Amino acid sequence: MKLHATALLLIFLLGIFLVQTIEGSVGSQSMRKVSCVNLSTRQLNIRNLISYEKQQVPVDAVMFINRMGIKICVSPHQKWVKAAIKKIDQRRTTQGK
Repeated sequence: MKLHATALLLIFLLGIFLVQTIEGSVGSQSMRKVSCVNLSTRQLNIRNLISYEKQQVPVDAVMFINRMGIKICVSPHQKWVKAAIKKIDQRRTTQGK
């Protein structure tokens, strides 16, 4: 009887461990929390932009992040957007040296 109860307890604990491991691995995967759906038509001040992310789904867009942490989505096909991306990349390169 003791062996039976111990075996059941061991199976129960193993089940809990597996559920926690599976949830942990799914939860720890990198997932984008914000995606662009609407695009701004305003030209942004390049000096206030610190980072960007490119996105293709659900729409083709660039998400700029400004100094205050605000994320603004714009069309990647505009001339000023390409210039802003180039400027941010240049800043990253010079900061890395």
